[in-house]
Amino acid sequence: MRKSLLAALLLGAITTAANAVDVKDLAPCKPAAQRYCDHSDMSASISNLLRCGATLASLSHRVGEGCRVVLRRYGQL
Repeated sequence: MRKSLLAALLLGAITTAANAVDVKDLAPCKPAAQRYCDHSDMSASISNLLRCGATLASLSHRVGEGCRVVLRRYGQL
């Protein structure tokens, strides 16, 4: 489950940024992704992965500052 959430953030970041992404850069969003992203479909489809990034962006007032920095860096905010 954690890997799929991290993969969601990674894929969202890759689709919005032209440069390479280090998985360590996405770590501040991991707790928020575990809390707010939908876990009903365990597949790592592109739709589910992008939806998680959009969910975090829409709930940016509830996630930590570190996660907001990551979302801004990759064009989600």
